[in-house]
Amino acid sequence: MSPVALIGAGGAKLGSVRFALQRLGCEPRLVRDADGLRGAGKVILPGVGAAAPAMALLHERGLVAALRDLRVPLLGICLGMQLLYESSEEGDVAGLGLLAGRVARLPAGGGYRIPHMGWNTLRPLAPSPLLAGVAADEQVYFVHGYAAPVTGDCVAAASHGVEFAAVARRGLACGMQFHPERSGQAGARLLANFLAMEAA
Repeated sequence: MSPVALIGAGGAKLGSVRFALQRLGCEPRLVRDADGLRGAGKVILPGVGAAAPAMALLHERGLVAALRDLRVPLLGICLGMQLLYESSEEGDVAGLGLLAGRVARLPAGGGYRIPHMGWNTLRPLAPSPLLAGVAADEQVYFVHGYAAPVTGDCVAAASHGVEFAAVARRGLACGMQFHPERSGQAGARLLANFLAMEAA
């Protein structure tokens, strides 16, 4: 298995992601700056917190240009997925621009609590290697108050008051709005599918 770089930027809780990868036979390399990405065959960008400080930290550590220039598969998890988009309403900040669209706050009201926390159903929208072996009504675990729109990059959606992108991919840039590391067998399968991706 090619080396996997796990980006530790800011307050990201890396332990559960690392353990999930280890259970799949992958020992990720924890990196904190652009130099740490050298030689990586895959890169994972987890994230918790808010978009603006997270992007500021990526800029500070030289990771913005490095991530934009990656030629290997990249997976953004939760906030990490949101940072892959062109911009976010949260802090009105520019993102990495690897996926098309603007992240927006989930609307409150109608009996839907914000943030969206708990298990929810994935609805596949397009065939994707990321979804191989994942049932059409699979449930995964979400914790978020902002979400990306359903665009041509979205391969699976979920709904919480409105429909939003749950799994997205454009080229080598992939995102999962939920926490695959906390989503049982379905999450493990999704992570394994990402690890099986090839750069070319």
